[in-house]
Amino acid sequence: MSNAPRLILILGDQLTEDIAALAEADMKRDVVVMAEVADEASYVPHHPKKIAFLFAAMRKFAQRLERVGWRVVYTRLDDAENSGSIPGELLRRAEETGAQEVIATEPGEWRLIAALEDCPLPVHQMPDTRFLASHSEFDAWAEGRKQLRMEYFYRDMRRKTGYLMQGDKPVGGKWNYDHDNRKPAPDAITFDGPLRFDPDAVVQEVLDLVEARFGGNFGALHPFWFATDPAQARQALDQFITYALPKFGDYQDAMLSENRFLYHAVLSMYINAGLLDWRDACDAAESAYKAGAAPLNAVEGFIRQVIGWREYMRGIYFREGSDYTTRNALAHDAELPEFYWDAETDMRCLSKALAQTRDEAYAHHIQRLMVTGNFALLVGVDPHQVHEWYLAVYADAYEWVEAPNVIGMSQFADGGVVGSKPYISSGAYIDRMSDYCKGCAYEVKQKTGEGACPFNLLYWHFLIRHRERFEKNPRMAQMYRTFDRMNEDRRETVLQEADHFLDKLSSKQRV
Repeated sequence: MSNAPRLILILGDQLTEDIAALAEADMKRDVVVMAEVADEASYVPHHPKKIAFLFAAMRKFAQRLERVGWRVVYTRLDDAENSGSIPGELLRRAEETGAQEVIATEPGEWRLIAALEDCPLPVHQMPDTRFLASHSEFDAWAEGRKQLRMEYFYRDMRRKTGYLMQGDKPVGGKWNYDHDNRKPAPDAITFDGPLRFDPDAVVQEVLDLVEARFGGNFGALHPFWFATDPAQARQALDQFITYALPKFGDYQDAMLSENRFLYHAVLSMYINAGLLDWRDACDAAESAYKAGAAPLNAVEGFIRQVIGWREYMRGIYFREGSDYTTRNALAHDAELPEFYWDAETDMRCLSKALAQTRDEAYAHHIQRLMVTGNFALLVGVDPHQVHEWYLAVYADAYEWVEAPNVIGMSQFADGGVVGSKPYISSGAYIDRMSDYCKGCAYEVKQKTGEGACPFNLLYWHFLIRHRERFEKNPRMAQMYRTFDRMNEDRRETVLQEADHFLDKLSSKQRV
């Protein structure tokens, strides 16, 4: 057996001592490799907050490993010898240490999996054991099913974990309390929002670097308040469980112009990067229910997001393969509107959601699905452009979770793998779930004519241009019958005005 060290690769979203590569390593012999590289920081124009979050968390994780006895070689972005890529850094460190092989944990993006497979050094990619369902387990569940519906996968994950279960039955007699979790925005919010942390010396050094190198990217770097180590992430979890979880369920679909967080957890970026274990989050939520501190609809809704939706998205991404992000079942080819990068639009719902994204690197699932995603789908934006925008602008976005949410659920570009129908709506849904429509330049209750809400026009335009595909869909047939009952003049007016709006959009006029 060779006494040469092996390189133990730790990526920026694998920041936990429980990561598979470390479990295979020998502290006395092997060398941990971590690197801030241009390839990973710029394959899409990442939000500066996301870059700063990961670099700061990486630096702190490297320090923790060194404190417990690991030998860590860490490449900073501005190191003179930085090769600019993960394979390049592995080769450089192999030359320095004499290592002849690499142990890695499987990345969450096909792009980086391929880069490691093509590395001149042998790279052994270990399964990422941080997740509840392995690839083989998800594939076994999916095999032979005509439709891969999350609800049934989620029930199996409940049985596997025992969360909110009484024997083989769900607590309360129902698996899903989603119907209780769709209340419109309340008059007042009693939660101050996610816990905020002042930058320490490590974070401040990173902020200065990111400001200098990525200050021109979409997104505000300051104020920066994210947790950057496990202790802070745990504090953020505790804050959410105590003060927000009790009302999380009721208002998880609601949106407010002047309150960006409502009762949301804002924990996904910590879980996805490895600072917070999903089990700890679910354990804390279930404990709150058992203690009578949070109602069942809230706790079930939270746990479903973690062991249901999150795990299901990962299963879909790896099952569908490396070409998933190129799919375009509806043949959409419009350009992503420029206002997605500057929030300069007269549509108040979009302006608010986009400004929030710019400032916080965060928007909750309904803002993503039913505002920015809904609009992109209705106007027919190329889904790959939509995918790359979401991957760039959100601090919790990694392709394994972002792509199925966008390509599948939001844009229906996978043709129905994730969703049984497109998630589209007119302005009425946004009006019901938010206060965005108050003070908008457009009138949400106006269906046609000057000042009519664009969502009202585009909704019908989408349905008609895709009629052949969707009119026999049981969940959409009623919409077509409604359109057909309109008088002919109104139908023609709706479609003409939608065409006019799309022409304005494509000619880059303000809308």
